[in-house]
Amino acid sequence: MDNNIKEAIHKRGLEALSLLTVVVLWQLVADLLVKNKLFLPSFVDVVLSFFKVIESGAIYTDISVSLLHFGIGLFFALIIGIPIGILMGWFKTINRIFDPIIEIIRPIPPLAWIPFAIIWFGLTHQSAGFVVFIGAVFPVIINTYTGFKNVSIIYVEAANVLGCTRDLSLIRYVALPSALPSIAAGIRIAMGVGWMCLVAAEMFGVSTNGLGYKIWWHYYLHQMDFVLVYMLLLGFIGLVIDRAFRYYVDERLLKWREGVVM
Repeated sequence: MDNNIKEAIHKRGLEALSLLTVVVLWQLVADLLVKNKLFLPSFVDVVLSFFKVIESGAIYTDISVSLLHFGIGLFFALIIGIPIGILMGWFKTINRIFDPIIEIIRPIPPLAWIPFAIIWFGLTHQSAGFVVFIGAVFPVIINTYTGFKNVSIIYVEAANVLGCTRDLSLIRYVALPSALPSIAAGIRIAMGVGWMCLVAAEMFGVSTNGLGYKIWWHYYLHQMDFVLVYMLLLGFIGLVIDRAFRYYVDERLLKWREGVVM
């Protein structure tokens, strides 16, 4: 058997074993120690509740609504955050203009914007997307700025010698490719922060649908097995989004850049 296949089987085996261990410990703790579904539903209880949610059909609406909220916020975070980060990293004057504004707004928790989100947009998809945008835009700006700020002067000078002297050309052909790893890292961080902000926004009443909203709704009914169903759904969907983005970045966007493989 090929060594790569053996290594892949070994890695997948370790992952499966770790998950199985967690499931077994969870079931034992819930059944033998806690013995109260309100405090900790067992794994079997959660699985049965998951099938009930599937049968009701509500899960498909909740997932689609949450993905819509997430997509709105992330889309605007990218189309606004990347250009601002590029301008700040390339032009010192623009950096001096935007830096104090960003550093004043950035420490404000995204959830603090929920009252304004509701007033400005109402209980709409745009309202939840706005909270996601607030959480996601700053990692995009900072990592894009850092990537452009760290572009080696050697690359710029070499491009100048070859006739590439305009700022737009230097940004497109020199700085942007060099900064892509940092930009990709910022987008990945923004996706994680935005996903967490989405759940919190839905839980606090920005939306009347979605995965976060259903967690709060089932909590009020003391249906903690359903709460765990939606929590695990959030984790798995977040994992799928992250893995899909990493695959695209590693296999398509930054295939030329090899890191340390363990």
